Amino acid sequence: MNIAIFTPNKNPYSETFIQAHKNLLEGEVFYYYGNTWAGITLEKGNEKFNKLSVSQKLKLKLSGGSVTQSQQQNLINSIKANKIEVALVEYGHHAHWLLKVLKTANIPFVAHFHGHDATEHRILENTKNYGAMFAAASKVVAVSRYMENHLLKLGCPREKLVYNVYGPRPEFAQVAPNFQKQNLLSVGRFTNKKAPYYTLLAFSKIAVDFPEAKLTFAGDGTLFEACRNLGTQMGLESQLRFMGVATAEQLKEEITNARAYVQHSITTDSGDMEGTPLSILEASSAGLPVISTFHAGIPDVIVDGQTGLLCNEHEVDRMAEHMAKILKDKALAKKMGDAGKNHIAEHYSLERHIAELNKILQSAIKS
Repeated sequence: MNIAIFTPNKNPYSETFIQAHKNLLEGEVFYYYGNTWAGITLEKGNEKFNKLSVSQKLKLKLSGGSVTQSQQQNLINSIKANKIEVALVEYGHHAHWLLKVLKTANIPFVAHFHGHDATEHRILENTKNYGAMFAAASKVVAVSRYMENHLLKLGCPREKLVYNVYGPRPEFAQVAPNFQKQNLLSVGRFTNKKAPYYTLLAFSKIAVDFPEAKLTFAGDGTLFEACRNLGTQMGLESQLRFMGVATAEQLKEEITNARAYVQHSITTDSGDMEGTPLSILEASSAGLPVISTFHAGIPDVIVDGQTGLLCNEHEVDRMAEHMAKILKDKALAKKMGDAGKNHIAEHYSLERHIAELNKILQSAIKS
């Protein structure tokens, strides 16, 4: 297959699932990134579609033509020149934005939803609940059961909708936590839907009882400084660490020395939600028990009481109890971690995710 992958942004560190699509899908991948017509770029050769010459702009002005239409036509020409057979569009709102170009180019496309694009109120208003995009798409991919049901309610035809959860990077399955230290690990952007402040508050409730316990945050974002300041005001500096953005190698080392993975995901007032957090899949794949919330796709992949401990959103006291339970009992942590490793390997491997996506794309071409 000649596959065009369209994304709003180029290779964000937090979107390793898109990198997996780029690198592992069958056929030749043409990676187009950008969320403005003036900025959209083909990664191979850094080919841009906004370089209109002065004479071209003058002709457009004299003829009453549109610069945007000209830029769109340049993208259509690139799609045709590269003999694209199918497009995978990352994020539903990006598929909505590209809809005119994809229809004019007359290529089938698959819209891959990831989280906020399915639930955030502003996005749903701007896309008119995706009605036109659903009608034109060959397939629509959801990464959680909640998202699947929500997209159905928005009007996505049942026959077009496919549930396909991400798979963790295989190297995380090779990690072996030693469970010797009372370390808790949280990985992800410091955003409202991941509510790192709730994780921090839960930890503060048990920190005195577990003076050897440490909580490490990996990632950055708008709430990074606020959470760090909050930890200082709570007097927890000696038990907290804020790594910033971490590499896969650094994360594997942190997992090796951790007792559990923690994340208190919530639904924000704007409607923003997770899909199925890849960091949770990778932590469970590595053999850590997961302490988290009944939110979006998390209960799809973490079995409460068997591979982790879940609480309702905003239940900080309950999360603190779960932290204490795991910190007290190394044997329980290992038992849950082993069960999680087996569960993810059996049901949510990256190989399975990519194989299913290949089938979806091939089906779109045939139909």
